[in-house]
Amino acid sequence: MSTTATIADIAARAGVGTATVDRVLNKRPGVNADTVQRVLQVMVEIGAPPPRGRPRRDSNFRFAFVLPGDDTPFVDLVERQIAQSAGDFRHQHITEVTYRLDASDGTLFAAGLAQLTDCDGIALMAPDVPPVKLAINELVRTGIHVVTLFSDVAGSMRETHVGADNLAAGRTAGLLLARMANAAATGRDTLLLASQATRLSAEIDRRIGFAQVLEERFPKLHVLRVPDLPSDATAAGRALTRFLKKGVDPDRVAGLYNVGTGSAGLARALEAAGLAGVAPVAAHDLTEAHRVLLISGGFAYLLTQDIHYCVGAAARVLRALCENVRGALNVVQPRVEILTAENLH
Repeated sequence: MSTTATIADIAARAGVGTATVDRVLNKRPGVNADTVQRVLQVMVEIGAPPPRGRPRRDSNFRFAFVLPGDDTPFVDLVERQIAQSAGDFRHQHITEVTYRLDASDGTLFAAGLAQLTDCDGIALMAPDVPPVKLAINELVRTGIHVVTLFSDVAGSMRETHVGADNLAAGRTAGLLLARMANAAATGRDTLLLASQATRLSAEIDRRIGFAQVLEERFPKLHVLRVPDLPSDATAAGRALTRFLKKGVDPDRVAGLYNVGTGSAGLARALEAAGLAGVAPVAAHDLTEAHRVLLISGGFAYLLTQDIHYCVGAAARVLRALCENVRGALNVVQPRVEILTAENLH
C-alpha cells in the first residue's frame, strides 16, 4: 500500500472532486454517506495523503470564475482583471478558468453553473434567484467551495461574499447628490434613480440605499424612478431622452444616479436636454468612457471598488478553504471609493 497518495489520486480513484476528498479528510459536512464510504475505502487501498497545512505542490487547485454573459463594461473589466492575475495565480498553485453564463434567464444560468463539478472552488457573480441558490447549494453539498463576488446571493450556502457594501454605495450616492442640490433656491427637488431590469443583488441594494438616505435625511427631495433602461449606453440614453420629454419636468431635475450600466448614454442625454452642469450624475465603475466623462464634467462622481483586490481575495479565500486554513473566511472587504475629476489618477 502506498503512503504517498495525494488528494488528487484519491479523488480520481473514487470518482469525486478533490474538494470532496478534502471534506471527508477533515470530517466536514456536506458529503453524503455513500460518497464518504467510497473515499474512505480508496484511502484504505492506496493510502492517505500527507498531512494538511503546507502548500500542495504536486498539482494545482482549479477555480472557476463565473460571470454574467452580458456585454457590459464592468463585467468585461472583471474578466480582464482575472486574465491579468493569471501569473499571480500560478505562484499560488491555482489554475483559473473563466465562464460567462447568460444571466437573462436564471434557470439557464443555474443549469450552466451546475455543470461545473470539476472545480475545487467557484467565485461567482450571479443573479439572485431561486434556481441559482439551489445550484449553489448542490455544488457545496458535493464538496465544492463557493464564494460570491461583487454581487451576493444571500440565503444560499455560499461560504462568504467578496465585494463592497452596495447598500452603503447607494446611500453614499444619495448623500453626495442631495448635498449638491439646492431645491429651495432653484426649485430643483427631484433626483432621478435609473437602473436596468436586474436580478443582481448589488444593483438592487444600491437602489434601496439611495432611496433610504434621501427619505431619512433629505425629506424635501423626491426620488423618481426612471423606467427600466436597456443595458446598452446608446439605447439607455434614447430611453432617458423620451422620459425627460414625457415623464418628468426637466426644470425640477436636481441630479441622476445610475446603479448599473449605460451611464455614459445617460450623461449624454442629460447634456442634450440642457441639464449638464445643473443636474449632476453619480455612476459606478472606472471604465475608459467613464474616465473621460468624469474629467469633462459629464459625471460629478464615480463610485468604484478595487477589482484587482476582490479577484485576488476570492482566489485566496477559496485556496484557504480547500486547505482547511483556520480563519479562511475572515475577509477584509474593499471600501466604496469616491472618484471626482480632482482625485482621478
